[in-house]
Amino acid sequence: MLFLHAADIHIDSPLTGLPDYPGAPVDEIRNATREAFRNMTELAVEREVDFVVIAGDLYDGDWKSYDTGLVFREQMARLHKAAIPVFIVLGNHDAQSRITKSLTLPENVHVFAHRKSETVKLDDLRVALHGQSFKTQEVTDDLAANYPKPVEGYFNIGVLHTAADGRGDHLPYAPCSVGELSAKGYDYWALGHVHKREILSDAPHIVFPGNLQGRHIRETALEGKGCTLVSVDEGGKATLSHEPVDTVRWNAVTVDVSGVETMGALVDRARNELIKAHDEADGRILAARVTVAGDTRFHGWLLLDGESLLSEVRGAGMDVAIGEVWIEKVVVATQPTASLEDLSAYGGMLGDVARKLKELQKDNVFREDLTDVLKPLFEKLPAEVLERTPELQTMKDGGEAFEEVMRQASDIVVTRLAGVEIDE
Repeated sequence: MLFLHAADIHIDSPLTGLPDYPGAPVDEIRNATREAFRNMTELAVEREVDFVVIAGDLYDGDWKSYDTGLVFREQMARLHKAAIPVFIVLGNHDAQSRITKSLTLPENVHVFAHRKSETVKLDDLRVALHGQSFKTQEVTDDLAANYPKPVEGYFNIGVLHTAADGRGDHLPYAPCSVGELSAKGYDYWALGHVHKREILSDAPHIVFPGNLQGRHIRETALEGKGCTLVSVDEGGKATLSHEPVDTVRWNAVTVDVSGVETMGALVDRARNELIKAHDEADGRILAARVTVAGDTRFHGWLLLDGESLLSEVRGAGMDVAIGEVWIEKVVVATQPTASLEDLSAYGGMLGDVARKLKELQKDNVFREDLTDVLKPLFEKLPAEVLERTPELQTMKDGGEAFEEVMRQASDIVVTRLAGVEIDE
């Protein structure tokens, strides 16, 4: 027996943090979640799986248009034509109360009820599937506790949308423990909700397959985002295989610019690292966040002219593969070769400025005064800007980000006074 376990498809969920710029693969990015879903369906058909299990979050919330539902129905019809049944629980993003639009699904699709758990048996395969959908977005009850007993003589699969015993930034919906799931007596738990692939237990298998398509830089996976194929032998032993289906591969790329003397040398290093990342993407579009690191005397210049640096790195991405590399952003994480402490020992104006900057960094009165001066500016910023940029919110409140901005400002001032420039 062979079945496919997927979750967190999030059809039409936007890939975030990817600004439009010349040469960027806009259309491919826009349709990434749809294409990943189509790839999953194609995999199921090609491998002739006996059935497909989807553990919640088909969508990303209520549909903006029926096109979203039609994408899903099209793939279900494709599986129906291949005589592949599909078993689904609804998760927090597509709960019964959240999706106001609907389309009639082909008869091969079974959506588990939300009122209570239920069991569906496939007698020809000796398989029993147990599941319960979310009725509302916020389900804080332990749904697994009320799942039925296993069917004797069958391979029992529990389908559950859950945060288990807690997973990072995922909301704690339908909480349960690995011990509780194991004690249920099922042979396999097909979980959803957590977007990182994780096997919580091997006996029985308790599996988060992860989402089909990474949607931002926090959803990187060098092995690829995808689904899990489960092969079960005659003795009931399951063998798992991770199958990437993503079309856009996120990666965090670090470029060491230590000792760089020219912009050309910096671009060369960025290009080389992007070539490696592009190769690791295995033919998919690379969406990269590039961090420039290392000790360099151009540290202040890189902070000062971030727009130029970003354009140069994007140009390096075009050199690697036009339309296949998208630079999300460039982060400057370099360090100056000469610290403010070193420069404060200098004589003349440069030493005087360095010493004053050191004093200001530790001056709480100055911080409070500057916070008051900047307050009207922060009040004019749209709320969504502050939400997307936690550093700004922290700086507004005078927190650690404020200190980092002060350090960067000091580095820029020293760079300008010292007349440091990076050559082409």
